[in-house]
Amino acid sequence: MSPETVGTRTSSTPEFDLPPLFRLVTLREVGNAVAYARMHAAELGAGTLVSVGRFDVAEFAVVLEPDEPLALSWRALYAGMVALAKAVAAIVPPANSVAIEWPDAIRVDGTFLGGGRLAWPDGADAALPPPWLIFGATMRLASIPNESSAVHPLAEATIFDTEGPNLLTERFARHLMRITDRWSDAGFPIVADEYLSDLQPRDGIHYAICDNGDLLVSRVGASSERHRLEPKLVVPSWLYLEAAC
Repeated sequence: MSPETVGTRTSSTPEFDLPPLFRLVTLREVGNAVAYARMHAAELGAGTLVSVGRFDVAEFAVVLEPDEPLALSWRALYAGMVALAKAVAAIVPPANSVAIEWPDAIRVDGTFLGGGRLAWPDGADAALPPPWLIFGATMRLASIPNESSAVHPLAEATIFDTEGPNLLTERFARHLMRITDRWSDAGFPIVADEYLSDLQPRDGIHYAICDNGDLLVSRVGASSERHRLEPKLVVPSWLYLEAAC
């Protein structure tokens, strides 16, 4: 499909092959996908996918229009993370393992390389459907050191060709359509099951996701612990992770 390009690009606008329900907006290399989507969400509408034109990082955001209260709409993070994890797994070499670290980070072979995040209107009532919701993602695809980057660590990663970010974005869109269709047909437990299947495993620990999106952690011989999702959405966990992680 033909994208709408915002800002000046020094290279040719990349070609994308997105599902027909998506409308593509591309930003120049210094753009911020989530910030742009937040600013223009009302006019862009559901299904708009904002992509930043970079070659070392895949950065994009998609506008959603949920029909349930904000307090439940936050569960869209899980659908977005399923789509992101499946997309990453499809473009890395088969020998590489891909796993989600609850709630919003992606590990490739144990190393954090980015993740997803949610944004919604300031002051939105948690008891009402928000006018829009945004799922954004940032994944580093090449090890190009840059001390000023907000994504830390800049871990060494498999260096893909220049189509890597485009392919990841395209596959994400297809997986997001698939998982949201399943959610609509069979309910949120379908999404939770897929998410849990991609979650980073821990010996002796069992995970479950509550109806409102909170995480239940059970250990053998111990009572379950409940981890609330809402506070985790304020700042993405993957932004300032230490390299030792």
